[in-house]
Amino acid sequence: MLLPTLSDPTTREAVRFGDEVLTFSELADAARAVVSRLGGARRVAVWATPSPHTCLAVVGALVAGVTVVPLNPKVGERELAHILADSSPELVLAAPGVDLPDGLAGLARVDVDLAARESGPLPEEADPESPAFIVYTSGTTGPPKGVLMPRRAIASNLDALADAWEWTAEDVLVHALPLFHVHGLVVGVLGPLRRGGGVRHVGRFDSAVIAAELAGPATMMFGVPTMYHRLAADCEADPAVAAGVGRARLLVSGSAALPASDHARITRATGLAVVERYGMTETLMNTSVRASGDRRPGTVGLPVDGVELRLVDDDGVPFAEVETVGEIEVRGPNLFLGYLNRPDATAAALHDGWFRTGDMAVREADGYVRIVGRRATDLIKSGGYKIGAGEIENALLEHPGVAEVAVTGEPDDDLGERIVAWVVPAGPPPALEELADHVARLLSPHKRPRVVRYLESLPRNEMGKVTKRALGA
Repeated sequence: MLLPTLSDPTTREAVRFGDEVLTFSELADAARAVVSRLGGARRVAVWATPSPHTCLAVVGALVAGVTVVPLNPKVGERELAHILADSSPELVLAAPGVDLPDGLAGLARVDVDLAARESGPLPEEADPESPAFIVYTSGTTGPPKGVLMPRRAIASNLDALADAWEWTAEDVLVHALPLFHVHGLVVGVLGPLRRGGGVRHVGRFDSAVIAAELAGPATMMFGVPTMYHRLAADCEADPAVAAGVGRARLLVSGSAALPASDHARITRATGLAVVERYGMTETLMNTSVRASGDRRPGTVGLPVDGVELRLVDDDGVPFAEVETVGEIEVRGPNLFLGYLNRPDATAAALHDGWFRTGDMAVREADGYVRIVGRRATDLIKSGGYKIGAGEIENALLEHPGVAEVAVTGEPDDDLGERIVAWVVPAGPPPALEELADHVARLLSPHKRPRVVRYLESLPRNEMGKVTKRALGA
């Protein structure tokens, strides 16, 4: 069962957004009311605002066995039209009073009522292989692709994370992540609801609010690197924030690499070491540093239970050498079913049960995985070497004159590609020679940047990831 806590619910808090609260018992009864309003629909869109209405809409649809298409409330007109045409939802669920864009005018709207209740048995559990969600990728290489995410993948992966993070019903999660993506919705809402401990969503990220929650009932925090960067600064500036965060049992970072400098700042301020994990929409979480393991900055730990991971060379041949860059392939019960209406893309991504992630990594001697970037944007071939942009970025972030940085490659007649550092300076811009010498000393000479370009800020998406294609443009 995907959400076993609803079959025999307690009066413990399940979902809290400020003063709006649903207990597990209330959530179960309210979910039944949602089920009765779906009218036999097979697929529904959810206007995924950061609200308890989104959580209830998703839970109600999942209880009914209906596939959910989460919609980013900031979605543009063209992308929304593509998603609706591709996924063909029959209804759109939304919080009452929320204005929906004109692009949704053709869908029947269901306003989600937090106060509605119905009793009786829950519907029969849906087939584990049926899609729970269609989550759309970011569309960096074309129109967004709809990822068919089965219930089996969610249940197995959340249980694997519970094992890795020692996550139990005694844990309460706090976060401020968006609810239209895997991180915030699947792991950040369904995870605590499956465990039985509940989730507290604080809306917009605020270090003081997060600290207050962790000083109280919350025991775990999920966040992205931009959040942890702000949290590090606020912990350094305010002992009360540091004390509250320091009471957490577990701090988990994902969606992008957390710089080693921010790891160190948070540990100095709070006494806690952040756990990193690695996942994708198509696979959920593949690896993680375990709660009781070595919380080594710059790594994403070991494969979680049930997931097989291997590195392959440019010809797709697996290899076992350590500290050698290769593409990550994974297989296991965490994998998606395929891309909606895209058999070509599905066939290109899946082979013999393995999924080609497009992520480049090295394996350390003890099996820990270290991500060095995306094949499409972060693998730089310079002077005969394969170089991961991520390790250069981490090295540059250790320089006191660098506040933020992204590293890319650009064509070079001599080297093939030259390394370019896009730097947001922390004060007077450091010279190219100074940054190049810094990288050469920490890593090796062939990994030093040949060009530095200074920016006021880096372009990022809503999950905090740098959009490197915008830099190239």
